[in-house]
Amino acid sequence: MTEQTLMLIKPDGVKRAMIGNIINRVENKGYRIIDMKMVVPTEQLLNKHYAEHVGKSFYPALLEYMTSGPVVVMIGEGTNVVSGWRAMMGETNPTSAMPGTIRGDLGREWDEPAMMNVVHGSDSVTTAKYEISLWFD
Repeated sequence: MTEQTLMLIKPDGVKRAMIGNIINRVENKGYRIIDMKMVVPTEQLLNKHYAEHVGKSFYPALLEYMTSGPVVVMIGEGTNVVSGWRAMMGETNPTSAMPGTIRGDLGREWDEPAMMNVVHGSDSVTTAKYEISLWFD
C-alpha cells in the first residue's frame, strides 16, 4: 500500500552535514521524496507538532533543540513507508539504536538536556497526514 510520511532531518543532522547521507538512504531504499524544504521551525509549529509533549518536564529542552537551527522537512512516499522509515531510523536513543539504522550509524548521545537523535518520522498513517499538513501548506 502506497503511503506518505513526514521525514525530518533535525538540527543536529543538518549541523553535522548528514543531509546527503540520509537522503541517499531514503532513495536507496526505493522511497520517493515528493516534497522537501529547509526551515527553522517556530515555537508555534512545534507546539502543534509535539502537542502530546507540551507541558512535560523535557519539553523546554526539546523546543530549544528543535529551534536551534534549520531542519530538512520531507514528504516520503512508498509502499509501507511509515513503518519502513521508522525501521530505517532505529531506536529513539542513538546509543540503543542498532548499527545499520540512521540513528545507530549517525547518532550518538550527547551530554545535553534534549535527546538529539538526527531524524523524525511519523508513527502512523493518520499522524503522517496531520504532520504533513502542519509542515506543508
